[in-house]
Amino acid sequence: MAGEKETKNPVQSAERIFQVMEMLAENGEMGLMEISAALNLHKSTVHRLLMSLVYMGYAKQDEVSQKYMLSYKIVNMAGKIIERMDILQVARPYLERLSDLSGETVHLVQREGNQILYIYKIEAKVGTIRMVSHVGMIHPMYCSGVGKAIMATLPEREVKQIWNESIIEKKTDKTVTDYEEMLKILEEVKVNGYALDDEENEKGVRCIAACLHGYQNEVKYAFSISGPTSRMTRERVKELAVDVKKVQEELSRELGFYQ
Repeated sequence: MAGEKETKNPVQSAERIFQVMEMLAENGEMGLMEISAALNLHKSTVHRLLMSLVYMGYAKQDEVSQKYMLSYKIVNMAGKIIERMDILQVARPYLERLSDLSGETVHLVQREGNQILYIYKIEAKVGTIRMVSHVGMIHPMYCSGVGKAIMATLPEREVKQIWNESIIEKKTDKTVTDYEEMLKILEEVKVNGYALDDEENEKGVRCIAACLHGYQNEVKYAFSISGPTSRMTRERVKELAVDVKKVQEELSRELGFYQ
């Protein structure tokens, strides 16, 4: 009985107080009776939970409307977590999963102004072909899958700025060097949920990429699967797109993104 009491009380209290916080985060200002009805809890229980949040500084009550809302203390806490988050530590298991599933080279990059910086790479597990990419390499955004995945999330004025401030050149005969064509490609990226590098940077190499959404929906990182076109056929790319989008969703959520 003692063990049952110990399990029931603290866990239930914690669950309920977080339910109240999530409710306020989702809906903004709410009254006592609104929260009580939404959570199907007695108003006295909800009142105690709210008083506890107010006492700890995580919520406050409007003097006029008498409604409750979360304070910025919770935002400050979230900011500290994000600041200490090691992207490689968080992302590595997901990227290793993609590497195991595909057998191909997997990259993680971060945006650095108008360019991308390669910060992690897992070599292909099959074949002897090695990508020219390496950790620490700086690369233009316009001719890479990861770069286009990031650009597709940006407002057009920022895309235009990146384009104008980049040295646009033909790296292969498939490199896109026309701005209007690039805009159409970025629209396709938005629809598909992933970007492609179809031999635009390196002849004979095709890759599929997706961006990572973070806290406050900022997009700083992207990842990709790259391989020779002999293995990365268009049919295989479509198959890998399922895994890529799944990792994008799961990893973005772990980085603090919630739709």
